[in-house]
Amino acid sequence: MPKHRFKELIVWQKAMDVARTTYQLCAGFPSNERMGLTSQMRRSAVSIPSNIAEGAGRGGNKEFAQFLRIANGSCYELHTQMILAADFGFISSEQLLAAEGQIDEVERLLFAFMQKIETQIQHEKA
Repeated sequence: MPKHRFKELIVWQKAMDVARTTYQLCAGFPSNERMGLTSQMRRSAVSIPSNIAEGAGRGGNKEFAQFLRIANGSCYELHTQMILAADFGFISSEQLLAAEGQIDEVERLLFAFMQKIETQIQHEKA
């Protein structure tokens, strides 16, 4: 039985919101972007909650922390892709701001959660 029930984690719930928002935004992209930025953004967005869930299902906190770091990297990747989407005119500056707010929140939650997990790892070693 995993230690963490991923569906109950606020960070996972917020990451799911980011994925939904990303899919909604990408739906308005030009069709010739389907295999380009659209695909990259969707993969990055899905990677965030997926890695949180996968890490929660692993055996211990050390593995979980690694998956949280991967999810955090996907946040940064998606953030960059959102900026590009705005630069290319695929999303408005208002949409970018809203998406950045959601991503920033997930990044903050991930950071805090990673610190908590790292503290638990240190206590396990002692």
